[in-house]
Amino acid sequence: MIQLSDHFNYRHLLRFTFPSIMMLVFTSIYGVVDGFFVSNYAGKTPFAAVNFIMPLLMLLGCAGFMFGTGGGALIAITLGSGNPRKANELFSMIVYASIFCGVVLAAAGIIFLRPLALLMGASPELLPGCLTYGRIILTALPFYVLQYEFQCLFATAGKPKLGLIVTAAAGMTNIILDALLVAVLHWGLEGAAATALSQFVGGVIPLCYFGRSNTSSLRLVKCRFQRQALLKTCANGSSELMSNISMSLVSMLYNMQLMKYAGEDGVAAYGVLMYVSLIFQAVFLGYSVGAAPVASYHYGAGGYGELKGLLRKSLILIGIFSVFMFIAGQTLAMPLSLLFAGYDPGLLEMTVQAFSIFSFSFLFSGFAIFGSSFFTALGDGVTSALISFLRTFIFQCSAVLAFPLIWSLDGIWFSTVAAEVMAVAATALFLSAKRNKYHY
Repeated sequence: MIQLSDHFNYRHLLRFTFPSIMMLVFTSIYGVVDGFFVSNYAGKTPFAAVNFIMPLLMLLGCAGFMFGTGGGALIAITLGSGNPRKANELFSMIVYASIFCGVVLAAAGIIFLRPLALLMGASPELLPGCLTYGRIILTALPFYVLQYEFQCLFATAGKPKLGLIVTAAAGMTNIILDALLVAVLHWGLEGAAATALSQFVGGVIPLCYFGRSNTSSLRLVKCRFQRQALLKTCANGSSELMSNISMSLVSMLYNMQLMKYAGEDGVAAYGVLMYVSLIFQAVFLGYSVGAAPVASYHYGAGGYGELKGLLRKSLILIGIFSVFMFIAGQTLAMPLSLLFAGYDPGLLEMTVQAFSIFSFSFLFSGFAIFGSSFFTALGDGVTSALISFLRTFIFQCSAVLAFPLIWSLDGIWFSTVAAEVMAVAATALFLSAKRNKYHY
Protein backbone atom coordinates (compact mmCIF):
# COMPACT_ATOMS: atom_id res chain seq x y z
CA MET A 1 0.00 0.00 0.00
CA ILE A 2 1.29 3.46 -0.92
CA GLN A 3 1.79 5.74 2.10
CA LEU A 4 1.80 9.54 2.12
CA SER A 5 5.35 9.40 3.49
CA ASP A 6 6.63 7.44 0.45
CA HIS A 7 8.81 8.81 -2.34
CA PHE A 8 6.51 9.46 -5.30
CA ASN A 9 7.88 8.73 -8.75
CA TYR A 10 5.59 8.94 -11.79
CA ARG A 11 4.34 5.38 -11.32
CA HIS A 12 3.49 5.84 -7.65
CA LEU A 13 1.91 9.22 -8.32
CA LEU A 14 -0.36 7.84 -11.03
CA ARG A 15 -1.27 4.79 -8.93
CA PHE A 16 -2.14 6.96 -5.93
CA THR A 17 -4.14 9.58 -7.83
CA PHE A 18 -5.94 7.23 -10.25
CA PRO A 19 -8.72 6.29 -7.78
CA SER A 20 -9.39 9.98 -7.07
CA ILE A 21 -9.53 10.70 -10.79
CA MET A 22 -12.04 7.91 -11.34
CA MET A 23 -14.01 9.04 -8.28
CA LEU A 24 -14.55 12.50 -9.72
CA VAL A 25 -15.27 11.07 -13.18
CA PHE A 26 -18.00 8.83 -11.75
CA THR A 27 -19.48 11.79 -9.89
CA SER A 28 -19.53 13.85 -13.07
CA ILE A 29 -21.30 11.02 -14.86
CA TYR A 30 -24.29 11.49 -12.52
CA GLY A 31 -25.29 14.66 -14.34
CA VAL A 32 -24.49 13.16 -17.72
CA VAL A 33 -26.78 10.20 -17.04
CA ASP A 34 -29.60 12.51 -15.94
CA GLY A 35 -29.07 14.63 -19.05
CA PHE A 36 -29.01 11.64 -21.40
CA PHE A 37 -32.24 10.11 -20.12
CA VAL A 38 -34.10 13.41 -19.73
CA SER A 39 -33.07 14.64 -23.19
CA ASN A 40 -33.92 11.40 -24.99
CA TYR A 41 -36.98 10.25 -23.01
CA ALA A 42 -38.53 13.44 -21.57
CA GLY A 43 -37.71 16.04 -24.24
CA LYS A 44 -35.79 19.22 -24.97
CA THR A 45 -37.66 21.50 -22.55
CA PRO A 46 -37.18 19.29 -19.45
CA PHE A 47 -33.54 18.84 -20.51
CA ALA A 48 -33.09 22.62 -20.64
CA ALA A 49 -34.82 22.92 -17.24
CA VAL A 50 -32.32 20.52 -15.63
CA ASN A 51 -29.41 22.43 -17.19
CA PHE A 52 -30.87 25.74 -16.06
CA ILE A 53 -31.30 24.86 -12.36
CA MET A 54 -28.22 22.63 -12.00
CA PRO A 55 -25.75 25.51 -11.35
CA LEU A 56 -27.76 26.55 -8.29
CA LEU A 57 -27.81 22.99 -6.93
CA MET A 58 -24.06 22.63 -7.50
CA LEU A 59 -23.48 26.00 -5.82
CA LEU A 60 -25.11 24.72 -2.62
CA GLY A 61 -23.44 21.30 -2.71
CA CYS A 62 -19.94 22.67 -3.25
CA ALA A 63 -19.60 23.35 0.48
CA GLY A 64 -18.47 19.73 0.61
CA PHE A 65 -15.40 20.55 -1.46
CA MET A 66 -14.57 23.41 0.91
CA PHE A 67 -14.62 21.10 3.94
CA GLY A 68 -12.90 18.28 2.06
CA THR A 69 -10.00 20.21 0.52
CA GLY A 70 -9.48 22.72 3.31
CA GLY A 71 -9.89 20.11 6.03
CA GLY A 72 -7.91 17.49 4.15
CA ALA A 73 -4.88 19.79 3.93
CA LEU A 74 -5.06 20.63 7.64
CA ILE A 75 -5.45 16.95 8.59
CA ALA A 76 -2.59 15.79 6.33
CA ILE A 77 -0.25 18.50 7.64
CA THR A 78 -1.12 17.38 11.18
CA LEU A 79 -0.43 13.74 10.29
CA GLY A 80 2.88 14.78 8.71
CA SER A 81 3.89 16.57 11.91
CA GLY A 82 3.38 13.29 13.84
CA ASN A 83 0.12 13.92 15.74
CA PRO A 84 -2.48 11.30 14.63
CA ARG A 85 -4.78 11.85 17.63
CA LYS A 86 -5.22 15.52 16.85
CA ALA A 87 -5.70 14.66 13.17
CA ASN A 88 -8.63 12.36 14.03
CA GLU A 89 -10.22 15.00 16.23
CA LEU A 90 -9.93 17.55 13.43
CA PHE A 91 -11.34 15.06 10.93
CA SER A 92 -14.36 14.31 13.14
CA MET A 93 -15.11 17.95 13.92
CA ILE A 94 -14.99 18.86 10.23
CA VAL A 95 -17.35 16.02 9.23
CA TYR A 96 -19.87 16.91 11.94
CA ALA A 97 -19.77 20.59 10.96
CA SER A 98 -20.37 19.71 7.30
CA ILE A 99 -23.49 17.70 8.17
CA PHE A 100 -24.95 20.68 10.02
CA CYS A 101 -24.05 22.98 7.13
CA GLY A 102 -25.72 20.63 4.62
CA VAL A 103 -29.00 20.58 6.55
CA VAL A 104 -29.09 24.39 6.77
CA LEU A 105 -28.32 24.82 3.07
CA ALA A 106 -30.95 22.25 2.07
CA ALA A 107 -33.67 24.02 4.07
CA ALA A 108 -32.70 27.43 2.66
CA GLY A 109 -32.58 26.05 -0.88
CA ILE A 110 -36.05 24.53 -0.70
CA ILE A 111 -37.54 27.73 0.73
CA PHE A 112 -35.95 30.09 -1.80
CA LEU A 113 -35.83 27.86 -4.89
CA ARG A 114 -38.71 29.52 -6.76
CA PRO A 115 -37.62 33.17 -6.31
CA LEU A 116 -34.03 32.23 -7.14
CA ALA A 117 -35.08 30.42 -10.32
CA LEU A 118 -37.10 33.47 -11.36
CA LEU A 119 -34.18 35.76 -10.53
CA MET A 120 -31.96 33.62 -12.77
CA GLY A 121 -34.37 34.24 -15.63
CA ALA A 122 -36.28 30.96 -15.83
CA SER A 123 -39.01 31.22 -18.47
CA PRO A 124 -42.61 30.08 -17.77
CA GLU A 125 -41.87 26.93 -19.80
CA LEU A 126 -38.75 26.04 -17.80
CA LEU A 127 -39.88 27.04 -14.29
CA PRO A 128 -42.06 23.98 -13.44
CA GLY A 129 -39.27 21.58 -14.41
CA CYS A 130 -36.68 23.60 -12.49
CA LEU A 131 -38.79 23.45 -9.33
CA THR A 132 -39.62 19.75 -9.65
CA TYR A 133 -36.04 18.62 -10.20
CA GLY A 134 -34.51 21.13 -7.77
CA ARG A 135 -36.73 20.32 -4.78
CA ILE A 136 -36.10 16.58 -5.02
CA ILE A 137 -32.33 17.01 -5.29
CA LEU A 138 -32.28 19.47 -2.38
CA THR A 139 -33.79 16.89 -0.01
CA ALA A 140 -30.53 14.92 -0.36
CA LEU A 141 -28.22 17.95 -0.15
CA PRO A 142 -26.61 16.98 3.21
CA PHE A 143 -25.50 13.70 1.62
CA TYR A 144 -24.36 15.57 -1.50
CA VAL A 145 -22.12 17.70 0.73
CA LEU A 146 -20.78 14.61 2.51
CA GLN A 147 -20.12 12.81 -0.76
CA TYR A 148 -18.00 15.66 -2.12
CA GLU A 149 -16.21 16.00 1.21
CA PHE A 150 -15.30 12.32 1.53
CA GLN A 151 -14.06 12.21 -2.07
CA CYS A 152 -11.24 14.43 -0.84
CA LEU A 153 -10.84 12.85 2.60
CA PHE A 154 -10.53 9.26 1.37
CA ALA A 155 -7.20 10.24 -0.22
CA THR A 156 -6.14 11.97 3.01
CA ALA A 157 -6.96 8.77 4.91
CA GLY A 158 -4.76 6.81 2.50
CA LYS A 159 -7.75 4.95 1.03
CA PRO A 160 -8.36 6.43 -2.43
CA LYS A 161 -9.35 3.02 -3.85
CA LEU A 162 -12.10 2.65 -1.25
CA GLY A 163 -13.37 6.08 -2.22
CA LEU A 164 -13.55 4.92 -5.82
CA ILE A 165 -15.61 1.87 -4.81
CA VAL A 166 -18.08 4.01 -2.86
CA THR A 167 -18.43 6.50 -5.70
CA ALA A 168 -18.89 3.67 -8.23
CA ALA A 169 -21.67 2.20 -6.06
CA ALA A 170 -23.41 5.57 -5.91
CA GLY A 171 -22.96 6.02 -9.68
CA MET A 172 -24.43 2.61 -10.51
CA THR A 173 -27.39 3.41 -8.26
CA ASN A 174 -28.02 6.55 -10.29
CA ILE A 175 -27.65 4.84 -13.67
CA ILE A 176 -29.94 1.93 -12.81
CA LEU A 177 -32.66 4.10 -11.27
CA ASP A 178 -32.54 6.63 -14.12
CA ALA A 179 -32.93 3.83 -16.67
CA LEU A 180 -35.84 2.32 -14.73
CA LEU A 181 -37.70 5.47 -13.72
CA VAL A 182 -37.16 7.66 -16.79
CA ALA A 183 -36.72 5.26 -19.71
CA VAL A 184 -39.01 2.40 -18.58
CA LEU A 185 -41.61 3.98 -16.29
CA HIS A 186 -41.52 7.43 -17.99
CA TRP A 187 -41.56 9.43 -14.76
CA GLY A 188 -39.78 12.35 -16.44
CA LEU A 189 -37.94 14.78 -14.18
CA GLU A 190 -39.24 13.06 -11.06
CA GLY A 191 -37.43 9.92 -12.20
CA ALA A 192 -34.23 11.77 -13.09
CA ALA A 193 -34.06 13.00 -9.53
CA ALA A 194 -33.06 9.43 -8.61
CA THR A 195 -29.70 11.19 -8.34
CA ALA A 196 -30.82 12.11 -4.81
CA LEU A 197 -30.81 8.43 -3.83
CA SER A 198 -27.34 7.94 -5.29
CA GLN A 199 -26.09 10.88 -3.24
CA PHE A 200 -27.53 9.22 -0.13
CA VAL A 201 -25.44 6.13 -0.95
CA GLY A 202 -22.31 8.23 -1.55
CA GLY A 203 -22.68 10.08 1.75
CA VAL A 204 -23.81 7.37 4.16
CA ILE A 205 -21.38 4.55 3.31
CA PRO A 206 -18.29 6.65 4.23
CA LEU A 207 -19.97 7.68 7.50
CA CYS A 208 -20.44 4.00 8.36
CA TYR A 209 -16.83 3.17 7.41
CA PHE A 210 -15.16 5.96 9.34
CA GLY A 211 -17.59 5.58 12.25
CA ARG A 212 -15.99 2.28 13.33
CA SER A 213 -12.52 0.81 13.60
CA ASN A 214 -10.90 0.62 10.17
CA THR A 215 -7.52 0.21 8.47
CA SER A 216 -7.19 3.84 7.38
CA SER A 217 -5.35 6.58 9.25
CA LEU A 218 -8.61 8.34 10.17
CA ARG A 219 -11.70 7.54 12.22
CA LEU A 220 -14.68 9.47 13.59
CA VAL A 221 -14.16 10.04 17.31
CA LYS A 222 -15.53 12.21 20.07
CA CYS A 223 -14.22 15.72 19.70
CA ARG A 224 -14.71 19.24 20.95
CA PHE A 225 -15.63 22.17 18.75
CA GLN A 226 -12.48 23.96 17.60
CA ARG A 227 -13.52 27.31 16.22
CA GLN A 228 -10.07 28.33 15.00
CA ALA A 229 -9.49 25.02 13.23
CA LEU A 230 -12.89 25.21 11.55
CA LEU A 231 -12.26 28.79 10.44
CA LYS A 232 -8.86 27.75 9.08
CA THR A 233 -10.49 24.84 7.25
CA CYS A 234 -13.07 27.13 5.66
CA ALA A 235 -10.47 29.76 4.80
CA ASN A 236 -8.10 27.20 3.32
CA GLY A 237 -10.87 25.49 1.38
CA SER A 238 -12.37 28.77 0.29
CA SER A 239 -10.61 28.47 -3.07
CA GLU A 240 -12.59 25.35 -3.97
CA LEU A 241 -15.75 26.94 -2.55
CA MET A 242 -15.05 30.11 -4.51
CA SER A 243 -14.29 28.09 -7.63
CA ASN A 244 -17.55 26.16 -7.45
CA ILE A 245 -19.63 29.21 -6.52
CA SER A 246 -18.04 31.18 -9.34
CA MET A 247 -18.58 28.35 -11.81
CA SER A 248 -22.23 28.16 -10.83
CA LEU A 249 -22.70 31.92 -11.13
CA VAL A 250 -20.86 31.95 -14.45
CA SER A 251 -23.07 29.10 -15.69
CA MET A 252 -26.12 31.18 -14.78
CA LEU A 253 -24.63 34.11 -16.72
CA TYR A 254 -23.92 31.83 -19.70
CA ASN A 255 -27.54 30.64 -19.62
CA MET A 256 -28.80 34.23 -19.58
CA GLN A 257 -26.56 35.15 -22.53
CA LEU A 258 -27.60 32.02 -24.43
CA MET A 259 -31.30 32.73 -23.86
CA LYS A 260 -30.61 36.16 -25.40
CA TYR A 261 -28.59 34.96 -28.42
CA ALA A 262 -29.97 31.46 -29.10
CA GLY A 263 -32.99 30.80 -26.88
CA GLU A 264 -33.83 27.39 -25.41
CA ASP A 265 -31.59 25.59 -27.93
CA GLY A 266 -28.57 27.55 -26.71
CA VAL A 267 -29.20 26.50 -23.10
CA ALA A 268 -29.58 22.87 -24.19
CA ALA A 269 -26.35 22.99 -26.25
CA TYR A 270 -24.48 24.53 -23.34
CA GLY A 271 -25.81 21.73 -21.15
CA VAL A 272 -24.21 19.14 -23.42
CA LEU A 273 -20.89 21.01 -23.28
CA MET A 274 -21.06 21.20 -19.50
CA TYR A 275 -21.77 17.48 -19.14
CA VAL A 276 -18.74 16.55 -21.22
CA SER A 277 -16.62 19.30 -19.70
CA LEU A 278 -17.42 18.05 -16.19
CA ILE A 279 -16.07 14.61 -17.08
CA PHE A 280 -12.93 16.00 -18.71
CA GLN A 281 -12.33 18.51 -15.91
CA ALA A 282 -12.87 15.70 -13.39
CA VAL A 283 -9.61 14.16 -14.60
CA PHE A 284 -7.71 17.33 -13.67
CA LEU A 285 -9.66 17.85 -10.45
CA GLY A 286 -9.34 14.19 -9.43
CA TYR A 287 -5.58 14.27 -9.98
CA SER A 288 -5.33 17.46 -7.94
CA VAL A 289 -7.45 16.02 -5.11
CA GLY A 290 -5.33 12.86 -5.08
CA ALA A 291 -1.99 14.68 -5.12
CA ALA A 292 -2.97 17.33 -2.54
CA PRO A 293 -2.54 15.21 0.63
CA VAL A 294 0.90 14.11 -0.63
CA ALA A 295 1.95 17.75 -0.95
CA SER A 296 0.43 18.61 2.45
CA TYR A 297 2.15 15.69 4.19
CA HIS A 298 5.63 16.44 2.83
CA TYR A 299 5.23 20.16 3.48
CA GLY A 300 4.22 19.39 7.09
CA ALA A 301 7.17 16.98 7.44
CA GLY A 302 9.65 19.44 5.89
CA GLY A 303 10.30 17.25 2.84
CA TYR A 304 10.89 20.11 0.43
CA GLY A 305 12.76 17.98 -2.09
CA GLU A 306 9.75 15.70 -2.42
CA LEU A 307 7.48 18.75 -2.70
CA LYS A 308 9.56 20.20 -5.54
CA GLY A 309 9.59 16.87 -7.36
CA LEU A 310 5.82 16.49 -6.92
CA LEU A 311 5.17 19.90 -8.50
CA ARG A 312 7.46 19.22 -11.47
CA LYS A 313 6.02 15.77 -12.16
CA SER A 314 2.46 17.04 -11.77
CA LEU A 315 2.88 19.84 -14.29
CA ILE A 316 4.29 17.37 -16.82
CA LEU A 317 1.42 14.93 -16.26
CA ILE A 318 -1.17 17.72 -16.48
CA GLY A 319 0.35 18.76 -19.81
CA ILE A 320 0.06 15.22 -21.17
CA PHE A 321 -3.52 14.91 -19.93
CA SER A 322 -4.37 18.25 -21.57
CA VAL A 323 -3.27 17.16 -25.02
CA PHE A 324 -5.25 13.94 -24.78
CA MET A 325 -8.34 15.86 -23.60
CA PHE A 326 -8.13 18.25 -26.53
CA ILE A 327 -7.76 15.44 -29.07
CA ALA A 328 -10.68 13.58 -27.48
CA GLY A 329 -12.83 16.73 -27.54
CA GLN A 330 -12.18 17.29 -31.24
CA THR A 331 -12.62 13.63 -32.16
CA LEU A 332 -15.77 13.00 -30.12
CA ALA A 333 -17.60 16.26 -30.88
CA MET A 334 -20.06 14.66 -33.30
CA PRO A 335 -20.64 11.34 -31.47
CA LEU A 336 -21.24 13.05 -28.11
CA SER A 337 -23.50 15.67 -29.68
CA LEU A 338 -25.51 12.90 -31.36
CA LEU A 339 -25.89 11.16 -28.00
CA PHE A 340 -27.70 14.14 -26.48
CA ALA A 341 -29.12 16.09 -29.44
CA GLY A 342 -29.44 13.63 -32.33
CA TYR A 343 -33.22 14.00 -32.36
CA ASP A 344 -33.07 17.72 -33.31
CA PRO A 345 -30.97 18.72 -36.41
CA GLY A 346 -30.79 22.41 -35.45
CA LEU A 347 -29.70 21.67 -31.90
CA LEU A 348 -27.21 19.07 -33.17
CA GLU A 349 -25.55 21.53 -35.56
CA MET A 350 -25.25 24.17 -32.84
CA THR A 351 -23.78 21.69 -30.35
CA VAL A 352 -21.14 20.35 -32.77
CA GLN A 353 -20.04 23.90 -33.65
CA ALA A 354 -19.81 24.79 -29.96
CA PHE A 355 -17.80 21.64 -29.25
CA SER A 356 -15.22 22.39 -31.96
CA ILE A 357 -14.46 25.74 -30.28
CA PHE A 358 -14.93 24.83 -26.61
CA SER A 359 -12.56 21.84 -26.66
CA PHE A 360 -9.55 24.18 -27.03
CA SER A 361 -10.11 25.10 -23.36
CA PHE A 362 -9.01 21.59 -22.32
CA LEU A 363 -5.45 22.48 -23.34
CA PHE A 364 -5.22 25.04 -20.53
CA SER A 365 -7.76 24.40 -17.75
CA GLY A 366 -5.84 21.65 -15.93
CA PHE A 367 -2.91 23.89 -14.98
CA ALA A 368 -5.03 26.44 -13.13
CA ILE A 369 -7.06 23.70 -11.41
CA PHE A 370 -3.88 22.02 -10.15
CA GLY A 371 -2.24 25.32 -9.20
CA SER A 372 -5.18 26.31 -7.03
CA SER A 373 -5.28 22.87 -5.36
CA PHE A 374 -1.51 22.93 -4.79
CA PHE A 375 -1.68 26.17 -2.79
CA THR A 376 -4.63 24.80 -0.80
CA ALA A 377 -2.48 21.77 0.06
CA LEU A 378 0.23 24.12 1.35
CA GLY A 379 -2.29 25.89 3.59
CA ASP A 380 -2.26 29.05 1.45
CA GLY A 381 -6.00 29.42 0.95
CA VAL A 382 -5.70 33.09 -0.02
CA THR A 383 -3.54 32.44 -3.09
CA SER A 384 -5.60 29.40 -4.01
CA ALA A 385 -8.84 31.36 -3.73
CA LEU A 386 -7.41 34.19 -5.80
CA ILE A 387 -6.47 31.84 -8.64
CA SER A 388 -9.92 30.26 -8.55
CA PHE A 389 -11.70 33.60 -8.37
CA LEU A 390 -9.75 35.02 -11.31
CA ARG A 391 -10.23 31.89 -13.41
CA THR A 392 -13.86 31.08 -12.79
CA PHE A 393 -15.32 34.52 -12.21
CA ILE A 394 -13.33 37.55 -13.35
CA PHE A 395 -11.91 36.12 -16.57
CA GLN A 396 -14.99 34.13 -17.61
CA CYS A 397 -17.54 36.81 -16.75
CA SER A 398 -15.56 39.47 -18.60
CA ALA A 399 -15.16 37.26 -21.65
CA VAL A 400 -18.75 36.02 -21.85
CA LEU A 401 -20.07 39.57 -21.64
CA ALA A 402 -17.61 41.04 -24.16
CA PHE A 403 -17.02 38.34 -26.78
CA PRO A 404 -20.65 37.95 -27.96
CA LEU A 405 -20.68 41.63 -28.83
CA ILE A 406 -18.00 40.85 -31.44
CA TRP A 407 -18.68 37.23 -32.53
CA SER A 408 -22.33 36.76 -31.44
CA LEU A 409 -23.08 33.15 -30.42
CA ASP A 410 -19.59 31.85 -31.24
CA GLY A 411 -18.21 34.49 -28.90
CA ILE A 412 -19.87 32.70 -25.98
CA TRP A 413 -18.00 29.49 -26.81
CA PHE A 414 -14.71 31.38 -27.38
CA SER A 415 -15.01 33.11 -24.00
CA THR A 416 -14.21 29.92 -22.05
CA VAL A 417 -11.02 29.36 -24.06
CA ALA A 418 -9.83 32.93 -23.50
CA ALA A 419 -10.57 32.74 -19.76
CA GLU A 420 -8.53 29.53 -19.37
CA VAL A 421 -5.54 31.04 -21.20
CA MET A 422 -5.57 34.03 -18.84
CA ALA A 423 -5.92 31.68 -15.83
CA VAL A 424 -2.79 29.74 -16.84
CA ALA A 425 -0.82 32.98 -17.04
CA ALA A 426 -2.02 34.02 -13.57
CA THR A 427 -1.20 30.60 -12.11
CA ALA A 428 2.34 30.71 -13.52
CA LEU A 429 2.90 34.12 -11.92
CA PHE A 430 1.76 32.92 -8.48
CA LEU A 431 3.87 29.73 -8.66
CA SER A 432 6.92 31.79 -9.54
CA ALA A 433 6.29 34.40 -6.83
CA LYS A 434 5.77 31.86 -4.03
CA ARG A 435 8.53 29.33 -4.79
CA ASN A 436 10.99 30.69 -2.19
CA LYS A 437 8.36 30.90 0.55
CA TYR A 438 7.30 27.24 0.21
CA HIS A 439 10.68 25.86 -0.94
CA TYR A 440 9.43 24.07 -4.05
